[in-house]
Amino acid sequence: MSIQPQITYSEGFVAPGFEPLREAFDRNFAQLGEVGASCAVYVDGELKADLWGGLADIVTGERWRADTVGLAYSVTKGATAILCCLLADRGELDLDAPVARYWPAFASHGKGGVTVRMILAHQAGLPVLDGRFTRAEILAYGVAARALAEQEPLWTPGADFGYHALTYGWLLDEVVRRATGRTIQDLFSSEIAGPLDLDFFIGLPDGVEQRVAALVDDPLSGRPAASPDSSLADRIPDPELRRAIGADRRVPADLSSLLVRAMTANGALRTPDADEWNTPSVRRASLPAANGITNARSVARVYASCVGEVDGLRLLGEDMVTAATAEQSAGRDRVTGLDARFGSGFMLPSAGVPMLSGSSFGHEGVGGALGFADRDARVGFGYVQNLLKTEMTGGPDPRVAGLLAALRDALGGQGLSGGTGRRKAAAPDGPR
Repeated sequence: MSIQPQITYSEGFVAPGFEPLREAFDRNFAQLGEVGASCAVYVDGELKADLWGGLADIVTGERWRADTVGLAYSVTKGATAILCCLLADRGELDLDAPVARYWPAFASHGKGGVTVRMILAHQAGLPVLDGRFTRAEILAYGVAARALAEQEPLWTPGADFGYHALTYGWLLDEVVRRATGRTIQDLFSSEIAGPLDLDFFIGLPDGVEQRVAALVDDPLSGRPAASPDSSLADRIPDPELRRAIGADRRVPADLSSLLVRAMTANGALRTPDADEWNTPSVRRASLPAANGITNARSVARVYASCVGEVDGLRLLGEDMVTAATAEQSAGRDRVTGLDARFGSGFMLPSAGVPMLSGSSFGHEGVGGALGFADRDARVGFGYVQNLLKTEMTGGPDPRVAGLLAALRDALGGQGLSGGTGRRKAAAPDGPR
């Protein structure tokens, strides 16, 4: 049984020439089992595509609407990186300074040389917590950061890299709070989301809960729901739909795996997991690595503002973008086991995360979400969905791959090369 047979079309708009993107978006529903999603593209600061469709809640049948937002997992890391770069541009945070300059206790156990940029590049050697914590402790502000300050790194900081799936956010939040007196949650809201008029929240505020799409586990992943008491399957009235979603399989987390430890905070917070992350307390916590709640329009808009003006506002200068996208880490990731490339907080294009071209930078979220900017094409792209495709194979999600192929086609028709993302030669007085 298809879990969305009645939803095979999109709402929203595409500008002339961007029709391939709508076609690809619709194919995701018709052929790839998409449940609910949004996709948006900015070019040269103008919104060229703003699409949404499907179901925001498979239990109630609520449709995905123009103002629906969804939890986008590590797309949040890109937003946090943008904020850190903005603070660096303003002189409020030195990315090459030792973390201990702002947070003296962090220097213990040989971590005195760890810089802020090393954390952004997943080089700090702190991808996991040493101890076991309850979910309540993990969600309580500052608990994880204090524990990390007291740990020894797993490798010599700066000598290698491994994905800091959750610790990235706790570490950077503490650094930013000590440098500025304000949290990432507060600063992102006031300095980025507010001025750009974004629906993008790191820690869900009051009054938004009713707009949040419910995550849905991938029926093909074989990954279990969090617990017998909270299983999504228990809340779906249609038994055929319950079986199609396959949310009844439950196994304990494998804490012998470094990846599982990193992704779950030693079992305290399963990631990805629909039941776990649909919980209001998780949505409201300050988790600047993973619980950003947003939509594609806002993701595309914030990235577009990194490579050009959007309604008169540009977040990052060219020199900062150059520095932030310089490769810091590349090769086999010690945590995921996959080949990866990172700048200062941003994923850089790779076989698993192709984005648009070699001039792209951004971040994906486990489950499928993606946001990025492309400097050459001056593009901001966003895709946010609620169906979690959770197999880590090192290749791009086919839903995203189809959207990116369509975007290249559309840009080719707009005077951009779809293969490289570079604008064709313009007249001397034309745009660059």
